[in-house]
Amino acid sequence: MSKTIIDLSVSIRSDKPSDPPGFVPEIIYADHAAGAAQMASVFPGLSPEQLPEQEGWAVEFVKMSTHAGTHMDAPYHYHSKTDDKTPAMTIDQIPLEWCISSGVKLDFRNFDDGYIVTPADIDRELDRINYTLKEKDIVLINTSAGKRFGHEDYLEKGCGMGRDATLHLTKQGIKIVGTDAWSWDAPFSSTVKKFMETQDPSIIWEGHYAGSTVPYCHMEKMANLELLPSTGFTVICMPVKVHKGSAGWVRPVALLED
Repeated sequence: MSKTIIDLSVSIRSDKPSDPPGFVPEIIYADHAAGAAQMASVFPGLSPEQLPEQEGWAVEFVKMSTHAGTHMDAPYHYHSKTDDKTPAMTIDQIPLEWCISSGVKLDFRNFDDGYIVTPADIDRELDRINYTLKEKDIVLINTSAGKRFGHEDYLEKGCGMGRDATLHLTKQGIKIVGTDAWSWDAPFSSTVKKFMETQDPSIIWEGHYAGSTVPYCHMEKMANLELLPSTGFTVICMPVKVHKGSAGWVRPVALLED
């Protein structure tokens, strides 16, 4: 049986506003001419003119955080220990069996930027798509931010998953979730405004901090979620093994039966 593959990742680029200042990836491209010069320096007596079309290897040098591009956050990113004082898992410790499972898409594109999703919102959407979550489903949150990736306002777009909503998923056995927004939580601009009004620290990073209570991983800066059906697909999302890392880059895909 044939399958359609949908790429759920964004490219790592240095020419798009994908992160706050200071966190945008930096990529230095060494082209084939530079590679020819490097090869000539390795082989005594070789000149670049002797190489095919005077070209050598092409290489890129990248400076970026583990949270650049589409990536998966490990529980260690949220806190060093869980609530029961167990050391939180780093990205290289994530069980791979978590990373291949049935996918479920919750469509929250109608929510305003900065809105905090609640358990009731999740249940209403599950009722709408006539689906009951099962253990280790991979739940993807389609927000209004997805269409704004690469634009100046991307970081301010999309709804966020609150602590209660996150625990509503993880307490049902969900281990991996994802969003097309910059963060699993609401945009910082919205949270800062609310904090200035309330001085309530519990609203800061509340969805992330829920991972200390029930460990889970979430993917951020996903793409093409609007192309997915609500159910009926498989997600494969293996993170890169960054030793003791708080996150790892990932290229998630969805497999749809044709």
